[in-house]
Amino acid sequence: MTQPLRLGIAGLGTVGAAVVGMVARRAEALGASGRPVVVTAVSARDKTRDRGLDLSGFTWFDDPVALAQSGDIDVFVELVGGAEGPAKAAVEAAIASGKHVVTANKALLARHGAALAKAAEERGVALAYEASVAGGIPVIKAIREGLAGNAITRVYGILNGTCNYILSRMEAEGLTFEACLKDAQALGYAEADPTFDVEGFDTAHKLAILTSLAFGVKIDADGVSVEGISAIQPLDLAMADELGYRIKLLGVAQATEAGIEQRVHPTMVAKASAIAQVMGVTNAVTVDADAVGELTLIGPGAGGKATASAVVADIADVAAGVRRPTFGRPVAALSPPRRVEMQRHEGGYYIRLTVHDRTGVAAGVATRMAEAGISIESIVQRRSAKAASSDPKGQSGQPVPLVLITYAATEGNVRKALAAINGDGLLAEAPQLIRIERE
Repeated sequence: MTQPLRLGIAGLGTVGAAVVGMVARRAEALGASGRPVVVTAVSARDKTRDRGLDLSGFTWFDDPVALAQSGDIDVFVELVGGAEGPAKAAVEAAIASGKHVVTANKALLARHGAALAKAAEERGVALAYEASVAGGIPVIKAIREGLAGNAITRVYGILNGTCNYILSRMEAEGLTFEACLKDAQALGYAEADPTFDVEGFDTAHKLAILTSLAFGVKIDADGVSVEGISAIQPLDLAMADELGYRIKLLGVAQATEAGIEQRVHPTMVAKASAIAQVMGVTNAVTVDADAVGELTLIGPGAGGKATASAVVADIADVAAGVRRPTFGRPVAALSPPRRVEMQRHEGGYYIRLTVHDRTGVAAGVATRMAEAGISIESIVQRRSAKAASSDPKGQSGQPVPLVLITYAATEGNVRKALAAINGDGLLAEAPQLIRIERE
């Protein structure tokens, strides 16, 4: 009789509890893949907490490291979270003990993925992490296995549901960032301290993982240029709509002649594009490849059931004896990353300037742009009703928005032009700069 694949699950929050339930419900189907799958042991911080689960049939461990080292499990499922501390120690212990590891921990992989993958290779065990990026969307398998015959030139996507929810609400209802964030926290979409999500760091960790898979390079989380969404204002979303765009927080990894760009920032995307239709807490990932062209995967990026689905998919692979190099190739074959600094990025830009309402300001702005080699595709000036009524000729001196859309330009030249415009005393406040991602 085939011996069952014994799971030890560390972390019994929303995802961990959903994994326990899913393994029980899908036991027959999982067993058909090669070996029966059973949960035999668990670990969490509080044994007395009511999780809606009957834990009496499982061995309880207070310490996840002890669980990882237990001889009563074959697979260690790490759902604790965090780049350091118990999660890292337990995963290292599991690999050293010859246990397969399944994890949803993007921070751990972004920081220590190469070292952990190397250790897993040496011990001949799997390190699987489908749930670490985009929740229930099977993007890891799609890139590593489904697109193995393709040369990928760009991968980008909406990788954080909290940010997408906030931007969707701001656009639909004209609300401020602060108001939407408060609602997101009340609904459980955002943490009490939302910095990791709204300032782009969560997306950056996920992007670093996708970059390694897509381009065969070592993970370089520190090489990701990161900007969040906290500076986005309702006027920016209204102007984007008028100009035919939506604003999304995107993670973008792109191959260039100079190396691999890795960037996370608010981005203008054409309203007709597939990724612009993704609203609320949903995630989406688009891959540009030579054989398939553009491929977009859309689905739930978080939540207990969606993330558990990805975790259990990895468990099924282990049960079936499927072994893949963690990042698509042996660690020794991963290339050193060649960083491309953000100043070298080239593309279109949305620039909102708050300028003094007086004659010659627009011409002064256009001159500085031209001096920096930047061509302007369109320019829109908005005057407040108060400014227009007090001085219909446009010399009130009051702050008014001036919006520019540029043709392709380098980030360095755009920054140079903005510095010159500021030096001329034309700006009433700091400029807003949002990059445009063309299809």
